[in-house]
Amino acid sequence: MLKFVLICTLAVASRADVPEEEDVLVLKKSNFDEALKAHPNILVEFYAPWCGHCKALGPEFAKAAGTLKAEGSALRLGKVDATEETELAQEYGVRGYPTIKFFKGGEKESPKEYSAGRQADDIVNWLKKRTGPAVSPLAGVAEAESLIADNEVAVIGFFKDAESAGMKAYEKAAEATDEIPFAMTSDDAVFSKFEVSQDSVVLFKKFDEGRNTFDGELTKEGLLAFVKANQLPLVIEFTEQTAPKIFGGEIKSHILMFLPKESDDFQAKMDQFKKAAEGFKGRILFIFIDSDLDDNQRILEFFGLKKEECPAIRLITLEDEMTKYKPVSDAITAEEIIEFCTLFIDGKLKPHLMSQDIPEDWDKTPVRVLVGKNFEEVAFDPTKNVFVEFYAPWCGHCKQLAPIWEKLGEKYQGSADIIVAKMDSTANEIDAVKVHSFPTLKFFAAGEERAVIDYNGERTLEGFTKFLESGGKDGGAPAGEDEDEELDADQDLDDTDDDHAEDSDGEDDDGHDEL
Repeated sequence: MLKFVLICTLAVASRADVPEEEDVLVLKKSNFDEALKAHPNILVEFYAPWCGHCKALGPEFAKAAGTLKAEGSALRLGKVDATEETELAQEYGVRGYPTIKFFKGGEKESPKEYSAGRQADDIVNWLKKRTGPAVSPLAGVAEAESLIADNEVAVIGFFKDAESAGMKAYEKAAEATDEIPFAMTSDDAVFSKFEVSQDSVVLFKKFDEGRNTFDGELTKEGLLAFVKANQLPLVIEFTEQTAPKIFGGEIKSHILMFLPKESDDFQAKMDQFKKAAEGFKGRILFIFIDSDLDDNQRILEFFGLKKEECPAIRLITLEDEMTKYKPVSDAITAEEIIEFCTLFIDGKLKPHLMSQDIPEDWDKTPVRVLVGKNFEEVAFDPTKNVFVEFYAPWCGHCKQLAPIWEKLGEKYQGSADIIVAKMDSTANEIDAVKVHSFPTLKFFAAGEERAVIDYNGERTLEGFTKFLESGGKDGGAPAGEDEDEELDADQDLDDTDDDHAEDSDGEDDDGHDEL
């Protein structure tokens, strides 16, 4: 009996030993299993203390943990310092920070990746949808008002018959939506309070019109399209918190307005931008970017913009390949923006490809300097084998490669058929090559076939030389097969992933810097 009591006491003590910081469980390899037993449903953040995105997430993560704890919820939030608990991080495939995983039912295997926004409400709502019913019943007016007051966006289904076909479609739509709370009511008082006279679905939000009423046939697809079109503001500001909503959503065509928030005509231009947005809801996402913020300078650079060139409008598609568009007019009026977006929707716009001017001495140095305007004639010269480094000035790996690449250029400077070249891909774009990480090395083989070969060998003078002497066979692969370099479209614009897969120098451990 004494032994049994002792074992139970030790077990309780072990569970009690899981420390907390601001209501977030501090997890380690030594207490992880015990924490999952004591708290079967835990959302865990794997972080690095130096990671800027982790620091930004911290207060919202703690706020969400506090909210759940105050509600008496069994749902808990935990965090793991992945730089200290390397074995635990490796076990769960953590390659970047923050990585957030949901452990449900005390199961250690195959945790669910967190897929919603990084604000407290997003976290709480996502967890509740993952562990509770997809649709919450509302007992009366007070519960309905509380739901609307407590959430940025909430959806209520008004159904007299909870078994109707419309209600079934509503439930299926709710099950397919993670971050927004769905509720339903059959209460006459709630119908009356919100002036609903028949079965209907209403989306309530704390911005723009305040509410939207679904007016189509009640189907899962129709309801999902309705929610998608109305869950975000007409114009959404790009920030650390909104980035997951912007890039994680289904709308992949984005128009961006770069404008200093402190400018005298900020509100006037914002009003014009918002007016234009009304006609493209659900088709094009309208995004505002404060061009004065240091955190946004990489995005300006990505579009070939400087602070002094703002305000400016650009449009981008985030499909398999990103494509940028630039309006003919610099005017920021609703009429000009509507015309620009209409031409895009109708497929009448040509992509905007950036290019620097051709330097006078571009072919006078060991490493030839390529820009958008001379790339085609040099790289696809059928009499030359051209080895090109696509780089970014800020890329640490490119800086490490620079002296080796220079020596390679010197070695083949007098060659009759080999050219070593480089192109700044932050300022120049071409149709033939889509660059997703830096440095990207490609070999353009002589001949009429326009063959392009990715270099995947060692980044040494010997490795490059062997590759060139073999005609691109030793260390190469047909262009497009090096999937390790590919990034999701949202990563290219969204700096929230810049801390992913970094080594001690703050650079990607695969030898590439993300765009």
